[in-house]
Amino acid sequence: MKNLRPKCTAIEALARVMLCAVLLFGAGAAWAGQAVGIVEHLSGPLMDRKADGTVKILAARSEVESGDTLVAEKNTYAQIRFIDNSEITLRPGTTFKIDNFAYDADKPEADSAAFSLVKGGLRSITGLLGKRNKEKFQLKTPAATIGIRGTTFIAQWVEDAAAAKQAPGPVTPGLAPDLAPGLHVAVLDGMIVVTNPGGAQHFQAGQFGFVPNMTVPPIVIPQNPGLKFTPPPTFNIGTGGPLASQGPAAQQNKVDCIVR
Repeated sequence: MKNLRPKCTAIEALARVMLCAVLLFGAGAAWAGQAVGIVEHLSGPLMDRKADGTVKILAARSEVESGDTLVAEKNTYAQIRFIDNSEITLRPGTTFKIDNFAYDADKPEADSAAFSLVKGGLRSITGLLGKRNKEKFQLKTPAATIGIRGTTFIAQWVEDAAAAKQAPGPVTPGLAPDLAPGLHVAVLDGMIVVTNPGGAQHFQAGQFGFVPNMTVPPIVIPQNPGLKFTPPPTFNIGTGGPLASQGPAAQQNKVDCIVR
């Protein structure tokens, strides 16, 4: 008995291939363009370098996506609110990359919050993702990787003078002259863990830490070495006032920062 199913012509086969390609491209484009947060507050120019190499200048309420690299100019503080209600506030002269961020209230197993602090400093406030999947938060820096235990913290990467002169991008103003080159951290609430090939160290609320480079283990330092973080007051609307979430140790070694 002959096969009565009509044969697929070369033109029909090509059309099917093209249709599949269009559908796949459309799905990929939709995923690539998915917003993971917005610019909540902004005090100056903020540049956004996209994963495809394109560059745009952001304004308040602009969206940010996974793969974006944000560059805060020398007078710019920028507060990014992510879809899980977490916040990252960039200080002037900062380069920060959103390596991968994913949050779905119904899919905790797919959570991801991977960032890179390439240059400068920031303040991080934990959101819903960090509260239910602390191990999924990761902030890479040139000296160590920071993980959270439900927290608010400040991180500042200080380049040495020679590297700072050669590095492209905005100059970071307002650093105390006694801040040594390396990674400085201050925990305002909760706990963080700082890890590199040299070792790991937990830092609790009110503690300060320092890591000079990737091969030396993180250490707790007895007092604030001069770390400051002073975003405009409008960035902290509705907060409990200066150092509201800090314990006695932090009050004694104050960081100029208003936190939730």
